[in-house]
Amino acid sequence: MNPADDILRAFDALLQKAQDEAPAQLPEMRARLDAVINAGTVAPESSAEEGWHGLIGECSAMLEMRRFIEKFAMANAPVLITGESGTGKERVAQAVHEISRRSKQAFVAENCAAIPATLLESVLFGHKRGAFTGAVNDHPGHFVAAHRGTIFLDEIGEMPLPMQVKLLRVLQEGEVRAVGASLARKVDVRVVAATNQDLEDAVKQGRFREDLYFRINVLRLSMPPLRDRGDDIALLARRFLAEASTRTGRPLTLSQAAVDVMLSAKWPGNVRQLQNEMQRLSALADGPEVRANELSPELTK
Repeated sequence: MNPADDILRAFDALLQKAQDEAPAQLPEMRARLDAVINAGTVAPESSAEEGWHGLIGECSAMLEMRRFIEKFAMANAPVLITGESGTGKERVAQAVHEISRRSKQAFVAENCAAIPATLLESVLFGHKRGAFTGAVNDHPGHFVAAHRGTIFLDEIGEMPLPMQVKLLRVLQEGEVRAVGASLARKVDVRVVAATNQDLEDAVKQGRFREDLYFRINVLRLSMPPLRDRGDDIALLARRFLAEASTRTGRPLTLSQAAVDVMLSAKWPGNVRQLQNEMQRLSALADGPEVRANELSPELTK
């Protein structure tokens, strides 16, 4: 609900009250109401807890990240997001899409490590009916589904070399050919890729094509690990705990001792690990305030 609507309703109630009980104050109150209306209304900025395009955090690294996201979103070049697992790379990719001129079109995401190599080409580029056993219908593929929008290729470092060649051609030519099709189809898709690997090292070892690396590494964003984000840890923890507590119906808060432990923890699983920890606490903590000794043993070591 718009806060401005609440203000206007409150003024309306006061005007009615003044009409009935204090008619002499009515002109002044009408003047105040007119001032509010004439001044217009401004949408409130998102709070730190609500997040900026879903990205919660106020540390210097995250503020710098936002600045680059805003710049990169207005371009049309590929974006490569690097960082440890669980740092929120897909959320950043979504933010790039949401701010871009493509925001009204589709955002299609796929984890390259989650699809068997034999099926990845069909998933990304589509297939024709009868192209292989089990292909009972035409499938357009993710690139066609993301036409004029954005495709997010997570864990691109896990993509098999033969698929890397085909992806490179798509990026170079701007067209895809479905498995079993004789003709290619033009597509206008912005590619945002992510990896937790050192792609430069993968290129040296021959596990990742150098030409594809240069093709996707045009605009680069590096996600900070959670352990380097300072007070953002407590900010995220309280947000995740509130969400988990709402689902379980057990309102919980974090004690300062618990927060101190979390601030000093290493968080190898990053934001994903923190979210899982809060879900665990929402089920197991005695409450209403979470104590430090209720945190997982790996955090309290």
